[in-house]
Amino acid sequence: MDSDTKIAGAGEAVAFGPDTIETMMRRRIRDTIERLVEDELEVALGATKSARVGAQRHGYRHGTRPRTLTTSLGPARFALPRARVEEADGTTREWQSMIVPRYQRRTARVDAALVGVYLTGTNTRRLKGALAPLLRGGPLGKDAVSRLVGRLQSDFEAWRTRDLSAEDIAYLFLDGWYPVVRIGKQRARVAILVTLAVRTTGERVVLDLRLVGQETAAGWADAIAALVGRGLRAPVLAVIDGNAGLARALTEAWPKIELQRCVVHKLRNLEAKAPVKLREEVAEDFRRMMYAETPTLVAKERTAFTKKWRLRCPAVAKSFEEAGDELFTFLRFPTAQWRALRTTNALERINEEFRRRTKTQAMLPSEDAVLLLLFGLLMSGQIRSRKIDGWQELPAVMATRRKAA
Repeated sequence: MDSDTKIAGAGEAVAFGPDTIETMMRRRIRDTIERLVEDELEVALGATKSARVGAQRHGYRHGTRPRTLTTSLGPARFALPRARVEEADGTTREWQSMIVPRYQRRTARVDAALVGVYLTGTNTRRLKGALAPLLRGGPLGKDAVSRLVGRLQSDFEAWRTRDLSAEDIAYLFLDGWYPVVRIGKQRARVAILVTLAVRTTGERVVLDLRLVGQETAAGWADAIAALVGRGLRAPVLAVIDGNAGLARALTEAWPKIELQRCVVHKLRNLEAKAPVKLREEVAEDFRRMMYAETPTLVAKERTAFTKKWRLRCPAVAKSFEEAGDELFTFLRFPTAQWRALRTTNALERINEEFRRRTKTQAMLPSEDAVLLLLFGLLMSGQIRSRKIDGWQELPAVMATRRKAA
């Protein structure tokens, strides 16, 4: 054996070098795919390879066919078994793998990467060059990318109109975000309205994405009306910014819903009203009030904040009093959930990931590309949210609120 090689199994020698790790990983991926598909086939046939005929057997193998599947480590070439499976009526059909479906050439993660890069404004030729280490000679043409984008578009349309009547939602978080897109030959900021929900089991799930010209009352009214039309039952709480049109749309749709104003948005408003030299002091007083440990301490700090800033800066006090009790709705919920319910920060994780993916782009190529890219990130699992803090107390919260209703 040469000093720079090592037997890797099955008589294959691997040369040590910069690509050794990826070479070995690709071989392992190939072996793993073949093993998974073989297990899948054994279940379908009711018999292992070379097993004798038995009552549980439902078909027979008849060779293999070569397949190539591009994974995140490049193309993996393997042998896909063939078989005929007996139906209940005695007829037979060609077996089709669910793990590696017919015509599939890339894994879902690779497809998501391709679509994501394409939607940020890269043409197919540049895309192939940028992802050459990933594709490693795997087939990719204009038609393939077009099919991927078309499939994503149809999936998005089905997702945005899906029935929500089976969803058991406790809380909603609603906010707008403004990416830059190309409209004609001009750069423009457009508003994306995002509705994030918390199920009664604690999971966070995006219910709706929609693009509007501006974050107006009419835009939010349409968004809420769409949720109601798709069967969404009344949540007990909505966490929002200071948009009056959104608050009105929510209470018209669900009269008994409680509203929590985002304390981060309100702090920004207060700082904007204060002279520069007083902004740090305003923020310190505001945070001490909002992050007090008990409702009694919060109420005490609220009184002190109002009294102090009426004298020092009436504009700050007026802006604070405008929010009223809706800034303190979180106090009526379990203490363990206060951190999650005070702000719309749950939406920031989605916006942060989207910005990270597009930060090198001056602007996105179209309005449709914005929604498709965000939807693609969500569906591919690249944007994930953990359960809400204090989710264990949600059943008790829901039981109490529904009994009161």
